[in-house]
Amino acid sequence: MTAPTEPGAAAGSLCPVPLPVRVANIDRPLLHVVVDTEEEFDWSAPFARSNTAVSGINGLHLGHTLFRRYGIVPAYLLDYPVASDRRAVDALGPWLEDGSCLVGAQLHTWVTPPFEEVVCPFNTYANNLPPELERSKLQALTAIITERFGVRPLIYKAGRYGLDVRREQTLRDLGYLVDTSVVPYRSYTGLGGGPDFFGFPDQPFWLNPDRGFLYLPSTHSVFGPLRPIFGGRSAALIYHGMGLRLRLPGLLARTGLLERISLTPEGVSLDDMCRLTFRLHAAGHRVFALSLHSSSFVPGGSPYTRSQEDLRQMLERIERFLDFFFGKLGGEATTAIDLLHRFQPAAPAPPHRA
Repeated sequence: MTAPTEPGAAAGSLCPVPLPVRVANIDRPLLHVVVDTEEEFDWSAPFARSNTAVSGINGLHLGHTLFRRYGIVPAYLLDYPVASDRRAVDALGPWLEDGSCLVGAQLHTWVTPPFEEVVCPFNTYANNLPPELERSKLQALTAIITERFGVRPLIYKAGRYGLDVRREQTLRDLGYLVDTSVVPYRSYTGLGGGPDFFGFPDQPFWLNPDRGFLYLPSTHSVFGPLRPIFGGRSAALIYHGMGLRLRLPGLLARTGLLERISLTPEGVSLDDMCRLTFRLHAAGHRVFALSLHSSSFVPGGSPYTRSQEDLRQMLERIERFLDFFFGKLGGEATTAIDLLHRFQPAAPAPPHRA
């Protein structure tokens, strides 16, 4: 079994020199939706391989119907327990057939075979596993999605955002073309040895000159008068280490000098979602990602929807945000694969069918 070793392997390093995607010629803001489609578990309890319940599948239609009303083709990123469950095939199969969704992969290490590592916070980040073990788990996840759904997943997210960009070739070898793991302006090093994303771009980028693998970060950014100073790696001075201990994030947010917000209906108000999007759009951002978890579509499935009323309010936030995005901002729906084609027109994706 693999015990936690090599703390330095936790991707806690600066991003290699990124190659920004050119968005200056895009007139309208673009929105893609990513649903982390995973098992339910107590987010405050220890990780366990026995946590494989996937009742969240039963609520996916609530979000799907809403997304389709606005012409959105959501990407459901499946982890191993979901991909293994017949209910997922029954729910997603018809949507795949009519082209109303995409299916990708999300690696939760602790519930994905082979089971060779100790289950502990450190090893829940794939970037901390030996490269050979991470590859084996990715192979198993990719294979079961391909087998059960008849499509080869092209979009990837590391569970708990445990991405090591130095292992990009592993993803490429398995057929992946897009990663959605990067969370700008966040570090997970203090949560069991996760990655440090301070200094990573908050808009699409490549890391390889051949532009064969696209990174689509979460829309998680900072804005305010201090953004020119703390809009990159220096944001760690505010949102990590001593800055957190001094409670600088709250102080700066209350004064309006600098705010850090995620584009998600989970734990984020409608006002904050709209302000983040409006400010970033005014600053020249054109690609936005709306992210949430499948478990939030079932009352009690996640900390964000503990009741039926919480779920109702979340769905209402989504609807009102989409009204804002496609109405006031004049936005356009897209997908991760459409964005790849838009930014890399000379290199079309391989056939999606297995």
